[in-house]
Amino acid sequence: MSEVELVLRSTRVVTPDGARPASVVVSGGRIEAVLPYDTEPPAGAALEDFGDQVLLPGLVDTHVHVNDPGRSEWEGFSSATRAAAAGGITTLVDMPLNSIPPTTTVGNLDVKRSAARGRIHIDVGFWGGAVPGNTAELRPLRDAGVFGFKCFLLHSGVDEFPALEPAELERDMAATAAFGGLLIVHAEDPHLIDGAPRRAGPRYSDFLASRPRDAENTAIAGLITLARRTGCRVHILHLSSSDALPLIAEAKRDGVAITVETCPHFLTLTAEEVPDGATEFKCCPPIREAANQDALWQGLLDGTIDCVVSDHSPCTPDLKRFDTGDFAEAWGGISSLQLGLPAVWTEARKRGATVEDVVRWMSTAPAALAGLTAKGAIEAGRDADFAVLAPDETFTVDPAELYHRNQVTAYAGRTLHGVVRSSWLRGRQISGDGASTTEPTGRLLAAQAATWGTHP
Repeated sequence: MSEVELVLRSTRVVTPDGARPASVVVSGGRIEAVLPYDTEPPAGAALEDFGDQVLLPGLVDTHVHVNDPGRSEWEGFSSATRAAAAGGITTLVDMPLNSIPPTTTVGNLDVKRSAARGRIHIDVGFWGGAVPGNTAELRPLRDAGVFGFKCFLLHSGVDEFPALEPAELERDMAATAAFGGLLIVHAEDPHLIDGAPRRAGPRYSDFLASRPRDAENTAIAGLITLARRTGCRVHILHLSSSDALPLIAEAKRDGVAITVETCPHFLTLTAEEVPDGATEFKCCPPIREAANQDALWQGLLDGTIDCVVSDHSPCTPDLKRFDTGDFAEAWGGISSLQLGLPAVWTEARKRGATVEDVVRWMSTAPAALAGLTAKGAIEAGRDADFAVLAPDETFTVDPAELYHRNQVTAYAGRTLHGVVRSSWLRGRQISGDGASTTEPTGRLLAAQAATWGTHP
């Protein structure tokens, strides 16, 4: 055994074999061993005993819009990663749009990495983008270390990241399949969105009608057909419509390489409770009805949905149009880096799910999706990334206590279960009382070619 620096002990350590009392031995920033709870720490090793608080692997959030550079007034690497650490997230993968330039060429990726370097409190990787005309850039981006490619089938919300037309989508899927890559897709059909009723104003019901479930269902059905034809590995982003679950389950049974995520806001908020004019609740696709939410939870519990990630998509308060409450004009996005774990745990515990389930959805599966083999589990050989959760304690969300650059949240005033006491990155405490450093110690991550064919 290498020289041990640290032992973390808890009566509830969540390991791949379940939660149990254990002592986690850390050496050189990695987990050396997971030993019985009462193992005597080696001489000279620091001991942290968390009692009955739960020791989790650090969460992995593969859907974050940091917006830096170019729109750093919306969010930046320092504020985003500090908020993530406070929420138990120790690794994130940044989306390729909303920053200027978007991550659609190797040169633009270098700009993004330069903006992040020396400013990140957790580990950060990057998605590339698939946009019209950049098919030839996909392989070089892969070789430069992006974890996959995001595309839109309809307007993305920013003009510098255009949507793919059907022929371009199929071409990019074939090109991506040729080198074992991953395409991640905002799946809403543009023709059904364009044909939906659209009324300006503050009524949430009008906004909901403008983003019908059929737009998601149709887009997902088309992606499944193309995945069968091209062999491309496809990941469906931020699933909102539970109607698509049977299509996805059938495709999985048939061996189609498809995975799917949903988000904390779809699992914890419902259309029925959104007040008119409350544009902090606007996101695309939208928060839907309670019955739809019930079906999403069933899809999580039966394994049809693989991951729960934030889709953290912030903006400045003026873009939320609180002055008019107009859902048609407001920016669509919900910020939840700091709140995702307690939000999901609050609802999960009501539905009979366990902390182990939450770890699978929010750490293990996202790590597998991105091929982050050193993340996502407490076991020997992995990075010593942890979150410490007091699962039975509650707090009321106060926007002023959030580290997000803009303290706008759909969770304001809600009482949530699960207090994140601390987060640890490679064996160093980075958040919570007694943190060993407040300096940004995160690393920039690059995908390895050997992980590109991984299919969780």
